[in-house]
Amino acid sequence: MTVPRTFEDLVAEAASAPVEGWDFSWFEGRATEQRPSWGYARAMGERLARAAAALDIQTGGGEVLASAPRMPPVMAATEGWPPNVARATALLRPRGAVVVAAAEDAPLPFADGAFDLVTSRHPVRTHWTEIARVLCPGGTYFSQQVGPASVFELVEHFLGRQPAEVRNDRHPDRARAAAEAAGLDVVGLRAERLRVEFLDIGAVVHFLRKVIWMVPGFTVDRYLPRLRSLHERMEAEGPFVAHSARFLIEARKPRS
Repeated sequence: MTVPRTFEDLVAEAASAPVEGWDFSWFEGRATEQRPSWGYARAMGERLARAAAALDIQTGGGEVLASAPRMPPVMAATEGWPPNVARATALLRPRGAVVVAAAEDAPLPFADGAFDLVTSRHPVRTHWTEIARVLCPGGTYFSQQVGPASVFELVEHFLGRQPAEVRNDRHPDRARAAAEAAGLDVVGLRAERLRVEFLDIGAVVHFLRKVIWMVPGFTVDRYLPRLRSLHERMEAEGPFVAHSARFLIEARKPRS
């Protein structure tokens, strides 16, 4: 008979697990997330295969970009977190991609009109004017982004009910307006809400350590009472269910 693991064991394991990169294999058997119907990695790979020069912004550990079957002749990626810069370099350099260390809020370190394709999966923020600047006329920005109130069932367990302006942040309509204000034409925009299940409290801890903007400043010690109450709830009721929000946006720079 399997002995149930204690709260302390689950939390200690998750608190010591590495969180570098954008690999979510640690969650296997401990959390599930429904995937968007559009298949971002496949669609990104198709566009990369047709590009001459491409840039992947906030590439994380490079795992998503590395899944592309074919890289364009010129392939660059940016990343701001030093552990991820090293990880992405090791993964992408053999594929011919150059990884540039660049802070998320800094201007992109590339010339005007340098790329015909810019991609980004789950950027923290989208700097539309910089994207428009580095795209050549006719170039495309293609991105899957986190939508409004994503996994807020979990966020609000720790932080309490969030105000409307916070819940509506990252709305796809705002992304459309910002893209158009930067001079881009939005040629595609789709949004979905997707079921997420956390099967044990360790999965919650690992998620909040890895996706650091969900509960800013999260540490086990700081939120220990809330973690314990959630563990007890999951023990009594089963998996904790939340819903992620995702949208896919494609914007093009006019040729003239």
